[in-house]
Amino acid sequence: MLQRIQSLWLLLASACSFSTLKLPFYMGIDKTGIPNSTLEATDSLELLVPTIALGVLSLLTIFLFKNRSLQIRFIILGILLEAVLLFLYYNQLQSYSDGQLVLTSIIHVFVLIFLILGLRGVLRDNKIIKESNRLR
Repeated sequence: MLQRIQSLWLLLASACSFSTLKLPFYMGIDKTGIPNSTLEATDSLELLVPTIALGVLSLLTIFLFKNRSLQIRFIILGILLEAVLLFLYYNQLQSYSDGQLVLTSIIHVFVLIFLILGLRGVLRDNKIIKESNRLR
């Protein structure tokens, strides 16, 4: 389970997803005029639920190593969930009149990269299993 490289990638994706709960994504002037207002995942329920779901999904996917087809589906679902989460963050940015992305917003890109690397590892394992079955 943990000796497979995709387990490490999925664990890193889960850790990064959970770390975005406290780290800001955007800092700027709110439409109400509040300066240095930050946008975090805990600010709204529509950001909090997908963030927690993505972290739990990535963590649970590690333990599906015996069912690779389900593991592939869950990883693809995680990638789609991260894309939806980035879209929701973009929609939340409309409530700011001025500001900039914070350096910690790059963590969302890392989540995507780690999920893609995990998917690549599972697909590689799938290919190895199919080749070994063909040789029998």
